[in-house]
Amino acid sequence: MVRTVVAGLDGSPESRAAVDWAAREARMRDVPLRILHVHEPTPPRLAQAPFLAEETRQDWGREVPPRVADEVRREQPGLRVTVEGAEGHAPVVLLGRTGPDGLLVLGSRALGGISGFLAGSVGLNVVAHTEHPVVLVRAGESAADEHLADPADGAGTDGGRTDGAGTDGTPYRPVVVGVDPEGTDDSVLAFAFEAAARRMAALRVLQGYSLPAFYEWAGSVEGEALGEMDRQQAELLEQKLVPWRARHPGVEVHQESQRGNASVLLAEASRNASLLVIGHRIRKHSLGLRVGPVAHAVIHHAAAPVAVVPHQ
Repeated sequence: MVRTVVAGLDGSPESRAAVDWAAREARMRDVPLRILHVHEPTPPRLAQAPFLAEETRQDWGREVPPRVADEVRREQPGLRVTVEGAEGHAPVVLLGRTGPDGLLVLGSRALGGISGFLAGSVGLNVVAHTEHPVVLVRAGESAADEHLADPADGAGTDGGRTDGAGTDGTPYRPVVVGVDPEGTDDSVLAFAFEAAARRMAALRVLQGYSLPAFYEWAGSVEGEALGEMDRQQAELLEQKLVPWRARHPGVEVHQESQRGNASVLLAEASRNASLLVIGHRIRKHSLGLRVGPVAHAVIHHAAAPVAVVPHQ
């Protein structure tokens, strides 16, 4: 059970969007928000550069996070907000200070301020090593993006309400979850169904699958055989969802089983989602980042916040 939402803040637009998303999520869950700023010491050779001066960074850490917290309190009245500063290697500190009962929310680029990828070194390191869910939020993400367009003005709406709609009644966009019927852990479906239930949103369950290697080699598949494969995949997905439909009868579920690259299908589906949920199998090895190809691609290309749920 999530008892607190933790947002990493470093001054980048991505991290500021993460704080705002985390505040809305904390209020929806009725738990506190903790804004965490990690001061990572500057290497001595770079410390003399004006834009990296240690004094400047320390001043920022003292002044900006409390100011952001005050802004959040004004935007989300009644939300319990605290600010915490820490020093060390950002991924290690973020994971250590969040703990098993916290939901960690990060900007979709490096917390060190290095841009160029949608997910930077800190975000990928955290995802690679975490054993608990992490949400990555892109720059520019706003409450309006989570809601369907208002027919009256074509815009979304405020995310402060917790009843599944904005101030003018516009509902949340669907939650999308990527599922492999034979490989997705129950923890991924639990996170997705609960997220949809909190938002009173539909849940779009999407499976992307490829033809067996033999058919790829053969170069063609008869229409009847192809249809049978499609039916088998759809049935596997249906069976996977039976217990979850029973546990969450109030969640409207739309399941789709499509031939194609799973990461491409999920990235495309994220364009009309309030949240995209994917699983990440924990890989126990010492070399390199332990992020699978689908998770890696989705994190980089998704157009909505991405919840990464690790599992064995």
